[in-house]
Amino acid sequence: QVQLVESGGGLVQPGGSLRLSCVVSGSIFSDYTMDWYRQPPGKQREWVAGIDNGGHVNYATSVKVRSTVSRDNAKNTMYLQMNSLKPDDTAVYYCNINHRKFPPTGYWGQGTQVTVSS
Repeated sequence: QVQLVESGGGLVQPGGSLRLSCVVSGSIFSDYTMDWYRQPPGKQREWVAGIDNGGHVNYATSVKVRSTVSRDNAKNTMYLQMNSLKPDDTAVYYCNINHRKFPPTGYWGQGTQVTVSS
């Protein structure tokens, strides 16, 4: 059974930083793509950033200059470092993995809450 567990969320003041983690277990494949999504309160889930098995990264425009996505394949873990946080970054952050052998929607974690507020 594939499981994803996010951590690292919390309450942070505007201008602060957080590093989110996503640990994957139970997958017999390791060459999956990994993505971060977020769902702000009252809004739809949106894609934030992604990294493929070769380390190629992409970011949403809203976070591009403030964020770094990375992965440690030995630890089956993906990270999202976010700096200069804004109240608009407040959301539940989810990780998602995809592979051609996975179900169409891939696998999702349960999410971690990030609240940016003074």
